[in-house]
Amino acid sequence: MNTHGSGVSGPLAALVLAAGKGTRMKSALPKVLHPVGGRAMLGHILDALRAVKCERIVVVRGAGQDPVARFVEAEGGVCALQDPPLGTGHAALSARELLADWAGDVIVLYADNPLLTPATLELLSGARARADVVLMGFRPPDPAAYGRLILNAEGGLDDIVEAKDCTPEQLKIGFVNAGGFVLSAPLLFSLLAEVTNDNAQEEYYLTDIIKLARRRGLRCTAIEAPFDDVRGVNSRGELAEVEAVFQARQRRKFMAAGVTLADPHTVYFSHDTEIAQDVTVGQNVVFGPKVKVASNVTIRPFCHFENCTIAEGAIIGPYARLRPGAEIGRDVHIGNFVEVKAARIEDGAKANHLAYIGDARVGAGANIGAGTITCNYDGFDKHFTDIGAHVFIGSNSALVAPVKIDDGAYVGAGSVVTKAVSANALAVERSKQVEIEGWAEQFRTRKKAEKAAKAAKKGG
Repeated sequence: MNTHGSGVSGPLAALVLAAGKGTRMKSALPKVLHPVGGRAMLGHILDALRAVKCERIVVVRGAGQDPVARFVEAEGGVCALQDPPLGTGHAALSARELLADWAGDVIVLYADNPLLTPATLELLSGARARADVVLMGFRPPDPAAYGRLILNAEGGLDDIVEAKDCTPEQLKIGFVNAGGFVLSAPLLFSLLAEVTNDNAQEEYYLTDIIKLARRRGLRCTAIEAPFDDVRGVNSRGELAEVEAVFQARQRRKFMAAGVTLADPHTVYFSHDTEIAQDVTVGQNVVFGPKVKVASNVTIRPFCHFENCTIAEGAIIGPYARLRPGAEIGRDVHIGNFVEVKAARIEDGAKANHLAYIGDARVGAGANIGAGTITCNYDGFDKHFTDIGAHVFIGSNSALVAPVKIDDGAYVGAGSVVTKAVSANALAVERSKQVEIEGWAEQFRTRKKAEKAAKAAKKGG
């Protein structure tokens, strides 16, 4: 047997194929940048590869996919260009120059499999100890359209036969091609150099490296990946299916870590959501990107969070919205229909009803009355409202920024505050109340007479 490439050869690199046009997505956004759990599908693949200590990552993109190149660069990877698109084998070969000096193993993956886990990648790379080429296979509920994996008596992989080329017996095989490979980089490019486009589509197929390796007498094998791990995305419908699997995983993860979900199927998480134990989450809550929740927090139903932090013991909702830059302190109460943006709410403060707090600080122990608004935008710039500790803001107050209300001050209900308020002072800004004796009775008498006159005229 020719043992070229046999055995694991140390450091690991990755080659991610992301050049597909994704025409079935019907989108100007490249398919691999469509998000799952708030992160691009390609980003999920890169995260999994970094988790298994890949030292170099090369992504193959297509012509006109500049957004993919920018995304990969921001993630610390490098891109190879496939132009024109001549099949998956040609796409992998496009990365040859960028991996020419790499003598170790390379994992070859597709960027539209965002649910791949580090555990499955470790299973794939670990199998290199017993084979020259390792393929990732799976058992879908319906294998109809997938290439069948033909195993020999020893359990090795002899060939991949496309569904349209299968015999009736081969079509009964439920173990099919999932698309990922691991082998040494020199062997990969040596085999790819022999791949031809002698097929109906006149394309170079990456899967042809299996039969080419077998011709050399090399050992090939396949590991079985969980079905959900290798779900691909080619349409909006499949994207929704993958999102559902991702959310189910997140829900199980948080409940196993000590988070109570009152109705798990109505709570949605981002890829980077952080929630400590003994947090209770009510129904219909959405966690957008960059949300961190400390322990012993209560989140009531119908809340929406994005790019914010919630400290221990806080009570949020129902129907609260925390926008980017919201910092909620310990034991803070944020109640129904309260919106917080770019504001620090310090320990023990309360805003229980119908308020907007933006570009502000609310000091410890302060109370924000119902209907309070920080008027932070003048049509051109945002301005800051500084509310001190133990301040009491009366209902239906408008705080016109920039403005400062010092510790312990009171603002009377219905006030429009445009100037600084001193510590422990009372600020009241409202029109003088005027009372006219007997006006209501006279008004009702007049209106009743008018109504009677109209009725009489209509009757006549």
